[in-house]
Amino acid sequence: MFKGNLGELFKHAQQMGENLRNKQEELARHTIDVSVGGDMVRMTFNGKGEARSITIDPEVVNPDDVGMLQDLVLAAVNEGVRRSQQMAREEMAKLAGGLDIPGLTS
Repeated sequence: MFKGNLGELFKHAQQMGENLRNKQEELARHTIDVSVGGDMVRMTFNGKGEARSITIDPEVVNPDDVGMLQDLVLAAVNEGVRRSQQMAREEMAKLAGGLDIPGLTS
């Protein structure tokens, strides 16, 4: 009887691992668009938190105020990473089916 339960547990763990790999691949295909400074800097991120593109309005490129452009780019990067992590947490929580699995849902 114990072997049967252990076998089912192992099978379930393998299925969860496969589901996790599939979800990670799916997240890599999802995109999040972020804009800051009234659309002066726009970026696209995937669900893995990787920056995929950046567009900078030429009007914000001022050699006398490089600091403002740097601040805008940092703001866009931080917002994109934050939102992609949030999306990943939400998707992984769906996968976990309400289970509190450390590293998967937190």
